[in-house]
Amino acid sequence: MNKSPGQFNNQDFLNLQTFRKNGEGVPTPVWFVQDGDTLYIRTIANSGKVKRAHNKPQVEIMPCGSNGEPLGEWVPALARELGDAGTYAKVADLLSAKYGKQPKIYEANAIARGEKYTVLEIKFKKRTIGD
Repeated sequence: MNKSPGQFNNQDFLNLQTFRKNGEGVPTPVWFVQDGDTLYIRTIANSGKVKRAHNKPQVEIMPCGSNGEPLGEWVPALARELGDAGTYAKVADLLSAKYGKQPKIYEANAIARGEKYTVLEIKFKKRTIGD
């Protein structure tokens, strides 16, 4: 299968695997958007995936179906939370363009529950000799 960043083109979901402090991987299928070589995920700010990414920004990603079924190969990446309003607005626009009204509906429901969204930026790890 394809381990290149191009495997995420024209995909609706990616499996984001973050890691617990004990090293156990936790895969989570999520919506994502792509801007050049950078992927973005919008998620609940205090979710487990955000907490795990803070503790260990090294993650793995692969394209998947809505239930997490693999559609590619795991690719090493780095995740970091971005809190600036400009990035949040850009990601919201990209999500709406890709998925229609659903992201806005989910966000409205989250706000009604008192939850806040944040954005995780996913960058592909640079390959090194021996990879």
